[in-house]
This record gives sequence, C-alpha cells and structure tokens, in this order.
Amino acid sequence: MLEEYCNSTFWDASFLDRPDADLPLCFEQTVLVWIPLIFLWLLAPWHLFNTYKSRTKNSSLTTIYLTKQVLVVLLLITSVIELVFTIVEGWGQKPGPPVQYTNPCLHIVTWLLVLVIHHCRTWCMKKDSWLLFLFWILSLVCGVFQLQTLIRILLKGSNSNIAGFCLYFISYGIQVLIVIISSISERTPETKAASNNPSATASFLSSITFSWFDSIIVKGYKQPLTLEDVWDMNEDEKTQETSKTFTKYMEVEVKKAKKALQKRRLKKKSRETSGANMNGPSTSQSQDNLVLEDMKQKKKKKKSISGTKDDFAKSWLIKVLFKTFRGILIKSFFYKLAQDILTFLSPQLLKLMISFASDPSTYVWQGYGYSALFFVVALIQSFSLQWYFQYCFFLGMSVRTTLMAAVYRKTMTISNNARRQYTIGETVNLMSVDAQRFMDVTNFIHLLWSCPFQIVLSIVFLWMELGPSILAGLGVMILLIPVNGVLATKCRAIQVENMKNKDKRLKLMNEVLSGIKILKYFAWEPSFMEQIQGIRKTELKNLRSFALLQSVVVFIFNLAPVLVSVITFTVYVMVDENNILDAQKAFTSITLFNILRFPLAMLPMMISSLLQVSVSTERLEKYLTGGDLDTSNIGQDVDSGKAIQFHEASFTWDRSIEPAVRNVTLDVKTGQLVAVVGVVGSGKSSLMSAMLGEMEPIHGHINIKGSIAYVPQQSWIQNGTLKDNILFGAPLDEKRYQQVLEACALLPDLKILPGGDLTEIGEKGINLSGGQKQRISLARAVYNNSDIYILDDPLSAVDSHVGKHLFNKVIGPNGLLKDKTRILVTHGIHFLPQVDEIVVLANGAIVEKGSYSALLANRATFAKNLKLYAKQNSSEGEATVGDGSEGEDEDDLELIPSVEELPNEAVSLALTRENSFQRTLSRRSRSDSKRHRKSLRNSLKVGNMEPKQKEHEEVVKGQKLIEKEVVETGKVKFSIFLKYLDSMGWWFIIFILLAYMGNSAGFMGSNFWLTEWTNDSKTYWNKTYPASQRDLRIGIYGTLGFAQGFFVLLASVLSAYGAVHASRSLHTQLLDNILRVPMSFFDTTPTGRIVNRFANDISTVDDTIPMSFRSWVLCFLGIISTLIMISVATPVFIAIIIPLAILYILVQRFYVATSRQLRRLDSVTKSPIYSHFSETVTGLPIIRAFEHQQQFLKHNETLIDTNKKCVFSWIISNRWLAIRLELVGNLVVFFSALLMVIYRKNLQGDMVGLVLSNALNITQTLNWLVRMTSELETNIVAVERINEYIKVKNEARWITEKRPPDDWPSKGEIQFTNYQVRYRPELDLTLHGITCNIESMEKVGIVGRTGAGKSSLTNCLFRILEAAGGQITIDGLDIATIGLHDLRNKLTIIPQDPILFTGSLRMNLDPFNKYSDEEIWKALELAHLKPYVEGLAQGLSYEVSEAGDNFSVGQRQLLCLGRALLRKSKILILDEATAAVDLETDNLIQATIRKEFSNCTVITIAHRLHTIMDSDRVMVLDSGKIVEFDSPDELLQRSGPFYSMAKDAGIESLNTSL
Repeated sequence: MLEEYCNSTFWDASFLDRPDADLPLCFEQTVLVWIPLIFLWLLAPWHLFNTYKSRTKNSSLTTIYLTKQVLVVLLLITSVIELVFTIVEGWGQKPGPPVQYTNPCLHIVTWLLVLVIHHCRTWCMKKDSWLLFLFWILSLVCGVFQLQTLIRILLKGSNSNIAGFCLYFISYGIQVLIVIISSISERTPETKAASNNPSATASFLSSITFSWFDSIIVKGYKQPLTLEDVWDMNEDEKTQETSKTFTKYMEVEVKKAKKALQKRRLKKKSRETSGANMNGPSTSQSQDNLVLEDMKQKKKKKKSISGTKDDFAKSWLIKVLFKTFRGILIKSFFYKLAQDILTFLSPQLLKLMISFASDPSTYVWQGYGYSALFFVVALIQSFSLQWYFQYCFFLGMSVRTTLMAAVYRKTMTISNNARRQYTIGETVNLMSVDAQRFMDVTNFIHLLWSCPFQIVLSIVFLWMELGPSILAGLGVMILLIPVNGVLATKCRAIQVENMKNKDKRLKLMNEVLSGIKILKYFAWEPSFMEQIQGIRKTELKNLRSFALLQSVVVFIFNLAPVLVSVITFTVYVMVDENNILDAQKAFTSITLFNILRFPLAMLPMMISSLLQVSVSTERLEKYLTGGDLDTSNIGQDVDSGKAIQFHEASFTWDRSIEPAVRNVTLDVKTGQLVAVVGVVGSGKSSLMSAMLGEMEPIHGHINIKGSIAYVPQQSWIQNGTLKDNILFGAPLDEKRYQQVLEACALLPDLKILPGGDLTEIGEKGINLSGGQKQRISLARAVYNNSDIYILDDPLSAVDSHVGKHLFNKVIGPNGLLKDKTRILVTHGIHFLPQVDEIVVLANGAIVEKGSYSALLANRATFAKNLKLYAKQNSSEGEATVGDGSEGEDEDDLELIPSVEELPNEAVSLALTRENSFQRTLSRRSRSDSKRHRKSLRNSLKVGNMEPKQKEHEEVVKGQKLIEKEVVETGKVKFSIFLKYLDSMGWWFIIFILLAYMGNSAGFMGSNFWLTEWTNDSKTYWNKTYPASQRDLRIGIYGTLGFAQGFFVLLASVLSAYGAVHASRSLHTQLLDNILRVPMSFFDTTPTGRIVNRFANDISTVDDTIPMSFRSWVLCFLGIISTLIMISVATPVFIAIIIPLAILYILVQRFYVATSRQLRRLDSVTKSPIYSHFSETVTGLPIIRAFEHQQQFLKHNETLIDTNKKCVFSWIISNRWLAIRLELVGNLVVFFSALLMVIYRKNLQGDMVGLVLSNALNITQTLNWLVRMTSELETNIVAVERINEYIKVKNEARWITEKRPPDDWPSKGEIQFTNYQVRYRPELDLTLHGITCNIESMEKVGIVGRTGAGKSSLTNCLFRILEAAGGQITIDGLDIATIGLHDLRNKLTIIPQDPILFTGSLRMNLDPFNKYSDEEIWKALELAHLKPYVEGLAQGLSYEVSEAGDNFSVGQRQLLCLGRALLRKSKILILDEATAAVDLETDNLIQATIRKEFSNCTVITIAHRLHTIMDSDRVMVLDSGKIVEFDSPDELLQRSGPFYSMAKDAGIESLNTSL
C-alpha cells in the first residue's frame, strides 16, 4: 500500500548492506515525516490545556517571539508553495504520487498549530514551550536522512525535481534557525517584575542544562557571593505554601492516628486490669512513687504517670509527607526509571562494539553509528539523572524546611507539661538534626525501588551472557546481605547511643555558656570542662567503634564485585570445557557487575539511613502530637461585669504533683489595681501563669475580659534594636512611643546608650543591666495598648527611686495605665497603700484580701508581716501613707538633689548600669568593615532601621553589639587542610595513602590480567584449554581481587583511628579555649553561634569530613588508574585527555568558588533560625500573652526561606556542574569509541573491551570527584570555623608561677590606687581613678544611680575586667600579679542573677566535691533551705532542671547564698543579691550574712538602701568616681547625694531604716 502511496520502494534491506548505506526515499518521506508530527499532535491538546491553566496576565511581545512567529510563517509559506507546485505540475498531466499532496497539507496544518501554541505561551511566565523544542529536534533528526538522500541524488546529477529539493533545503534551514532561537530565554518587563529568578522564564534548553544559572556562577567566581546575589525562591516554593499543604494533610492523618492510639490504650487497659487487681500500693506510697517518677521522667522518659508505656500517635508523618509532595515524587520516579533503563543499554552497545572490533568484515559506518549511539544514550541518561537529582534534592530541602516550620508552629501551642520533656537543646535538635536526616533520606528515596530493579535487570543480562554460572556469584551477594544487615543494625545502635551523648553534651555546653559569668566568678571552669570531656570521651569511643564497623562494611563492598566476578568466571570456565572466556563475555559482564555495585552498595546504606529516619520520625511524631495548652478553663466572656473572675480555680504545673494554685475565687473589677503579695514560693507567679493559660487546669474556671499584656519576673529581651523590643511588632506611633519611654524612665538610658533606641541589644539582653531589661519589658507592655496588665514583680530589679518613678508614672493611680486593669505582684511594701485591693497568698491559696486599711484593721497575716518587717514607726508611716496624696509637682520638687553636678531629672536618672553600653560593641570603624564582611544579620533584618537614617547617620560607635558572624570568603586556606591533617597525625596519613595506592594497583592489575585471560580464547581457538593455564588465570585474578579488598580495609581502619584522633584534638582545643576567653567575648557573641561550633561544626568533623576524605582519595586514584589504562591501550588518547582535562578543571574552578560560598551562606543563614527558635522558646509565655504567634511564625518562615534560597542555589549549582562534567565524561566515552573505530586495524576485541568498559565508568567517577572536592572544601569550612574560635584571645593565665600563700587573704584589706578601667579598648573609661581603702572585716555598702559603676567595681575585683591604669591590692598583694583562679578562688560573690546548672543539687553547691555532706547540710541550714531540701525525695541528689526552673527565683538566690557559705572566704561581695526576694527572705539573708560573715570584709551593692544602712561605711559612686565615702550616720547629716536617695526611700535617720 505504501509503495503506491509514494510510487517507489518503501523498504529494501539491501540498501543497508553496503559500505555507503542509505534508506529508501519513500520510508524517509512517510515514516520519518510522520514521527515528529504524531508526537506533536498527540501532546498538543494536553500542552495547551496546561498552558491555559497556568496563564498569568498577558505580557508585551518580545523580539524573540516575533522572530519565531515570522520564521513559522515562512515555513507555512514554503509548505503552501510546495503544494501549489505539486498541483501545478500534476495539472493536466498524470498526477504525482499522493505523498506529494498529503505531506504539504499535513505541514500547513501543523505550522498553524505551532503558531497557536507560540501565541498561547505569551500568557505564561515561561514563554518557551518544551513540546515545540522537542518537536523541532525530532523533526531535524528525522529530516537529516532525507536531506542526505536528496544531496546524494543531486550529486549524481539527477535534477528532475529541483524546485522541491530547494524548498526542502530552505525549510530545513528555517527549522535549524528556529531551534537556535528557541534556546534563548525570553524575558518581558512583566516577568522581570514578577520574579527576579531567571529559572521562571528560562527556555527549555536553558532549563535542562541549567544555563540560566550561569550568571551566578560567573559572579561567584569573580567575587564572593552575598545574600543579595542569591535569587529568591518562586512563590509556590516558599515555606508558607508547602506548610499550608502539609498542615492540611497533617490534621486529617493525626486524627486517624489518635483514634488508633485510643484503641491501643483500651486494649492495653483491659489486659492490665485483669492483672492489676492483685496488689495495689497504698495511697501514700503511690504518691511518693509519683513524685519519684516525675524526677526520673526527664532522665528516662520510661513511663508516664498513668503507668502506661510512653505511647503516642504514631505512623502518620510519612503519609503526610507523601501526600504533600507526591507531585515531585512522581516526576522524579519517571526520570529515574528512564535513567535505569538507559544504564543497561551501555553494556549492550559495548558488546556490539567489541564484536565490531573483533570482526574485520563489518562496515565502518556501523562503528561510527555505535559511537554516536554511545554518545546519545549517555547524553539522555545524563539529563534524566540530573533532573532526577534536581527533583529529589529539591524534595529533600522542602521536606526539611516543612518539618522545621512544623516544629516551630507546634512550639507555639505546646503545653508546658509536654515542653518540660524537652530542653531547648533537644527541641533545636528536632529542627536541625532530625529534619536534616529526613532531607538526607528523601534525596535518595527512589533507590528503594530502583536498587532492586537494577539488580534484577543486571541478573537477567548476566544470565544472557554467562548462563547459570552467575548463580554462584549471586549466591555470594545474597550471603553478604545478612552480614551487612547485622553490621547496619550494630551501626545504628551506636548512632542512637551517640545522639544521646551529643544531646547531653550540647545541653551542658548550652548551660555553661549561659552561666559563664558564674563559672568565671567561682573559678569552676575545670569542673565543667571535665564533665564535658567525660561525655565527649564516650562519644568518641562510640565514634571509633562506628568507624571500624564502617570499614568492615566498606571492605565487604569493595570485595563483593571482585569476589562475584572471580567466582562467576571461575565457575563458568570450570563447568564446561567448551566455555571459553572471550572479550565480549568478560567485559560485558564486568560492566554489568560495575552497574550492580551501585545498587548493592546503596541498598544497605539506604536501609540504615531509613532506620535512622525511623528514630527521627518517632521523635518528631511524638513532639508534633504532644499535648497543646489546655485553655478550656479560661473563658473570654465579654459581657461579664468583671475584668477577671476566678471561680474555685485550681491549676497545676504537672498532673503528678500538688496543684500550685488552689481553689482561688477572686473578682477583679475593670480598671482596678490589685497587688498580690506573699512569701517566696507562695504561688504568686503561678497565679499569673494560670491567667495566661500556661498551666494545667484541675477544676474551676477563669474568665478574662479583653486583651492581656504581660511583664514577667525575669524579663525576656529579643536580639534586635531597643526600639524593636518596645514596639514588639506594633506600628510606630511617635507620640505614644515618647510618652512610654519617658514614663518607663528610659530616656536617660537612651542618652547613654551609644546608638540611642537603635542600639542593638544582644541575645537575652546581655548588654543591658537587670533594671534596664525590666524597664524595657515594662515599656513593651505599656506601648502595646491592652486591657489587662499582668505585672509579675517588675519593680524588683530596679533601684528604689526608679521603682517609685515607675509606680507613679506607669502602674499607680496616676500612671499611664490608670484606666486599665492591673494585677501587680510585688515585694515593695511602700506601694501597697496606693493599690485598690491586696491579695495575700500562701501555699497557692488566698488567705486574705481587701484594701490596705482593711487588712491592717484585720490584724491577721498581712498586718503581722507588715509590722515585723516594716517596723513601722511614725515617721515612715507618714512617709508611706502620705505618698498617695502628694501632687505630682511636689513629688518632683522633693526629689531634686541639692548637689550641683547631679542633673535635674534625678527622678528618672535611671541611667544604664555602666556595663550595659560600654559593653556594647562598637561597630568597627566604617573603613574596616568594608572588607569582605557582609553582616548576614543585617541583610536578614532589612527593616531594622529606616532607610533615611541609614543614609545620613554614620553608625554611632558602640551601637552594634553583636559581632556579625564572619563569613569567610574565597578559597579555604591550605593551612586549614594542614590543620586537619596535622590533628590526624602525619604517619596515619602516609600509611592511608600507601594503602589506597595498593588498592589502585590491584585494580589495574586485575584488569590487565583479564585482558590476557580473554586473549586465550584466540590463542587456544579450537584447541583444548590446558587446566594448568586455567588455574593460573583464576588464581592470580582472585589474588589481585582479594588484595584490593585488603588494602581498602587497611586504609579504612587507619583512617578511622586518624579521624577520631583529629576529632578529639579539635574538640579539646576548642573547649579549652572557649572557657578561657574573656567575658567581653560572650557579650558580643550570641550563645547560638558558639553552640553551633560545638554542634554542627564538631559533628561535621566527626562524621562528614572523614567520609569525604576517604571518598576523595578513592575517586582520585580511580580516575588516574582508568586514564592510565586507556592511554596504555591507545596512546593517542593522551592528546584528547589534555583539552578535556583543561575544560574539566575550568568548570570545576568556576563551580567550586560559587558552591563553597553558597554552602557558607547556608550555614550562616541557619544560625539565625536556631537563635530565633531558642529565643521563641524562652519567650513563649510572653508571645502567647500578647497573641503574637502569627508574627513570630511569619518571621520564622522568612528566616527559613532565606536559608532555603541558599540551599536551593547550592543544589542548582551542583546540577549545573554535573551536567557539564557528564558532558566531559560522555565525550571521553565518545572519543574512546571513535578512536577504536579509527584504529580498528591495530586493536583487538579485548583491548576495546578494556578501554570502553573503563571509559563508561569514568563519567560517574569524574562527577563524583568534583562533588567530593567541593564537599571536602565545604566541610573543611567546619575546621576553619572551629579554628577561628580556637584562636580567640584568652584572658590572663589561670595559675601563674607566682602563687599567693595558702592563707591569703588572711585579713581581707582591699586597697584601690588610682584604679581605672574600661570595658573594651575602643570605649571610654568606666571607672576614673578610684582610690580608697577598705579595712579588714569592714562592711561597706556601695550605692549610686544606675550606671554609676557599681558592678564594674566587683568585676574589677574578680579581674573580669582588667585594669587600664592603677592597681588593686588585697592584703598588700597586687591582684594583677597572680593567676585568675588563685584570685577568684579566694573571693566569694552572691551574684545578681542566680544561675543554677542541670545536675544534682550537690553538684550546684560543690562541683569539685571538696566538702563533706555535713558541711553542705550546714550551709543549707544557714541559707534557710534545709527544711525544703529535706522535703525533697532525693535530698542532695535532687535533679536541678535546665536553668534551675524547678526552683523559684528566691530559692535560687538562697542556693547562691549556700555556695557563699560553703566557701567561707575572707572577702564577700553581694551584687544586688536580694533584689528578687520578698522582705522576709531578704531579712533572713541579711541576718545570716551579719552572723556568718562577721569576721569577713563584706562589700554590698544595694538597690534597697535599707540593706546597707547598718554598714560601717557607704561609698556613693557617680559616673565612675567616688562622690562620698563615710559612715551612713555621717552621710545622713550632710545634704549630699546619699541624703537625697535616702529621702526617696523614706529613710530620715538611721533608726528609720532598721
């Protein structure tokens, strides 16, 4: 039929059986024309529908679009002309064959369709159509056959249809032009505005080769990339979008999982009840057990209170992730499938090539055809593989970021009880480690089906080659699987164990860094260093066992293919005399074995990483389904008459312990000011938390009318500017803002702070004094105009006169909040007369309530306490009661001091405590910071300063506090590699390299030996194969194979030991140095950043670098040996290697610069995510109270997206490189094949086999080498970052040659001589030449407005600050001449912030185990804690939770007193030690100090003047100078600064104060 259709022969095989093969013209004009057209018409409807769906608004026309349309119109015209010609020619004569009419018609319709598709694409972001591009390529490929046939016809001189030929040539030329133009990306102004990411508009060719990424690669090569250079993600790829989808599916699945959980629990219960009726413990005993359980819960999490095993909603996470990302999964599945199938084409082509080389009678064109096929197959395989990777890595990244966002979102709602099970470190681990594990697995998730698929295909093809003999080899492989399984589970157990160690170490590290000041004051660093090193030791022991097991795994893997091929070939030759191993069989099999290596190596790795992920899955599922805050008992009834109503409310922190709030019934009217008072631990803070919904309800309910603002007892400050902290996300209302600053006494602080309200505040407010933090915390609440204010003791941390100012201007009856409902927890008695109602708490219950006068009249608890502590005599009585009636003006007048030099606004002279701003890091002078340092934090928080200010104001010295994280730029210095190798040990390295070289030698040897062996098939053609020859071949082949395995094992074992050695030495150096750096370093470096060094970077050194190092050496030597083998066979190949090597090195150089910088940006943009997260966790109650969850979620998403775009660009850069490198590899294969064809005369089949089977292998190895080089460079950055902190300058030596006598200081005399000090070299002096003597056993009080230099004095005594001039001597010994520990061990301080560490109570009091239990109990008794500690089930071994959360602030303060009592040194310093306790505890502490330290020198820095009125002398400081220094009596006689302060506090004479 087709013969008539064309009027010529359709198919004739003889056309191909000649040296100048060709195809019949009819075949070319029908089948080859129809293939592209069918392709286009089949897919066009679907393509157009998709285009219609993804349309955006119509955009302007571009030159490229117009050019394409014009060219298609030209094609249309040629087809019309062709049709007209055919009709005219056939007119009147015998008409031509039908094909001449149908083809132009088909083309005309097709070109019209193409015009339509082109036009439709203008509605989309991507103007270029992949369908058309593939159609043009297909059309050109199919048309090339007809093209060469027509040229041949013309060359023979036949010109029957010259016009038709010309039209064909013209249309072919136009199609070539269209392909060239289609490969250019088209961008319109609209698309540029919509997305700055060129991938959105890249042409199809640019997309599949990732050429749109060129600009970044070039830029990165010229100069280090910064965050601004990295393109943003497309909208649909941002975290917010993926999170939405994830949450949607998660809700459904978790519901199902929870139902399943209920069922499981019911089953369990029914089983248990049958057994439990036998013996139940008595109630009292069970109560104890419960308490005990609570203690153990943190440690073991063994059983929850109900006694059921810790069970939670399981196995939903994977389902949710699958549903969220199924689109990408399906796409990547198809790419992987294509790649796997193509992988098996290469061995078949190799077989054809070998037979071509072995048979001289074949035509040369076949060889060229095979070479071209080799290239095309390899090219398509490269594209499939790279796109599969692209999708998988993108999937991995999205999974990671989605999980991070989910953990963050959960943290916002998690109940306190669930949160208690995780320390901040552990939750950060969920975000960093567990999410990262998911990423690592999803990158390779398809290997789960692809590995078995490849194994099956390999076996099928091997069977075709060698028949049943392969079963022997297969048996070996199958035997190795359980061995690997056992090893994998062993490895996993070690990993799990090590995760725990890592958690433990980081938790401790976190605490050490948070409490570093205490460690320095008490010289406790060695004790904690020992603890950390102890954990690290077990961690390294596990690491070593893990590495050794890994070496065995590697050994088995390197041995497996060798063993398999030895055994298979041996069996094949032995089974039958006639089985002779020839080149075709041997090398095809070897190639198949090589393919088999990959799935066999990956499958166990995949399984073990799946096991790791199963651990992470459980951890994440448990966290994400943990209990949420139960606010069901808190109503929001707006119609209620009262602002707050408690109705028989009982709340607890944990169901297993006594309720902390019991049966409270309380009504608070709108606009009332209610004070809550009670002794330490009476449940005041718990009552506040109950209102905020932070506690577990037991019964009763609370009703709250309106919005809440909350000021916690320990202020929570974010890392950002002071202004950001106060605005807290609210819009700026300048007038109100100024009002709030004034009322909260912050204006004077702003004058002193170097950058005003734009001063950057460090993490946890590190560069502010306690009072400043508290005032900012208050200002945040006041600015945030709410209905109800919950104030948890905001006045405790500020000086008395500031407290008075805050009460009058903010909280009191005439303050800014006078119309709001206020609940104030306070210890300050003198404010009580001005409040509307007083609530007295004891043991979590209300014992009394009423107005001040009513309670006094009742003569119950309140009145008694007041009498006791206020020792009211008439004068003070008047002072306090009269306060309320005074007018504002008089109030101000009364406070103006008579001393000239004090500024007038003494009221609000709440100046920053000096160390605040001096510590603020001055921004390096501008010139300096222009060096390649870009502050990432700045680029992340663009909105920090208004641009106006940015331009004009030079940044004030000291405004920036937090040192920006240095992003090292450019090439990793060679010295860093040396540093790592050095810490490994040079002998190790030499032997490792020698062992790997031995492996390579074995590899080349076995390959050459195989060539010799296959040569035997020619030598012994038609003869019997001698058994001795056969055994020799097998024996040596086997020996060489085994040698390879042995050398690899040796190298792995050596590198395991070397790597552990390196890990140990780097961690020790880092830890040792961090604990010896001066305090100023911690003030300017966020804890997160230091922890990051101990977490991520150390973990990289432990796990990743050794692996990268091993892989790199193996790859490098593998490539060298392959190239040697190819060059031995065909020396000409060296000429081709050189240009390819140059190309390779160029691509690699370009890429590495960019990739390395992207990796650095990735790690630097990761830290803010974790910092922000831990900040959120600590500030949860506040965020929830202000209902700012959304804002924080948004900020978290922004941070994650910033990190995501760096990771995404990094992934793309890898693909960009891989495509280009694989091209180099494919060219190696192509040229090797071509050379084989060209030199076929001098080569035999076995050589062709050797060369090509190795060339096929080289593509992947080349790719892997660059990947490893950049991986190694990237990971070595961890060593660079660790090294950066190893080199930080240390404080003075801990112990020097000059040691003080053992009984020093025996007297405790302190002498300051013209002593000067500054916080950092670039800042002004803080203390200006202090000169004074403090006698032995004298009690000295130090007072002064905030910022006068009080705390600097103590810091100088401990040499936290070193002198800038002058000296301090203690008992005549200059303290600067002895070691820091010798000095600090002899002084004792009770610091302002009471800090406890995780561990036993005993460890907190005596970390070096110096004292006996009796001494410790004695100290506790004196600190008034003995009854409390005796009441704890474990006594001294009671576990203190993170940051001492299971003690109240007051109890922590008493423990610090206990520490001081234990040390009993001659000099005691109290730094505002009683600011956080109630009067009763304060009195206890004071009495204890008077009694126990009567023969010591005591220096007290005071907020409450009452505490120092019984001192021998009082020192008054003002801006770093001593203004007055005399006995309190003397000072009260003169009207100086001290007199005016005393008057503020209502102290007229000495007897008033007592």
